[in-house]
Amino acid sequence: MARRRRRQIAWTLRGLALLAGLAFLPGALGARSGGLVEAERLFNHPVQLLGTALVLVVVSLVVEFEFRTKFSQIGCAVALVALIAVSVPVALLGLALDDDDRPLDRKTHPDRPDLALTVTDVAFSVDPLYQVEVVTGTGWSARHWELGVWGEDSGHGYYEGASWTGPDRITVTSDEETAVFVLDPATGRPGAPQVTKR
Repeated sequence: MARRRRRQIAWTLRGLALLAGLAFLPGALGARSGGLVEAERLFNHPVQLLGTALVLVVVSLVVEFEFRTKFSQIGCAVALVALIAVSVPVALLGLALDDDDRPLDRKTHPDRPDLALTVTDVAFSVDPLYQVEVVTGTGWSARHWELGVWGEDSGHGYYEGASWTGPDRITVTSDEETAVFVLDPATGRPGAPQVTKR
């Protein structure tokens, strides 16, 4: 293969790697409180997108280099086998643990169908850890606002329940406290909680 052709292929692969890395950015921003729900769902996959970018960069380096001696070919093969032996188990573990969140409950506001209260188990272990969020809007404009996380070692106690207790009010109860959140009527963004210890 001509040197110029190898270089073109290598830079094309690097461009694709850059696109894969940039595709992750909307997902990372969507995962933050106030982020777009659909952007998080579609693009917040770091193992797949950043792993693909890394593989494309490595392949582009291999394509671009010219291996003239037998020792350079053997050295490259050994390095690639070592890289694959380390990265494949890490990638498989990442894929197995990706999207481990389990939605438990979704309560739509009685008067406003564009507001929903969601409860998700985000625990990495057997002990439950519940993340409570408010979803505002519908479709591509839907945003999620985190109210907090309840469970062991959360500082808020064990989660007992979350419900709409007024037109713009959400109450989250745990074994240690009751937290009341008031939402902005225009945007649905939650304010600071009013916490009462039990």
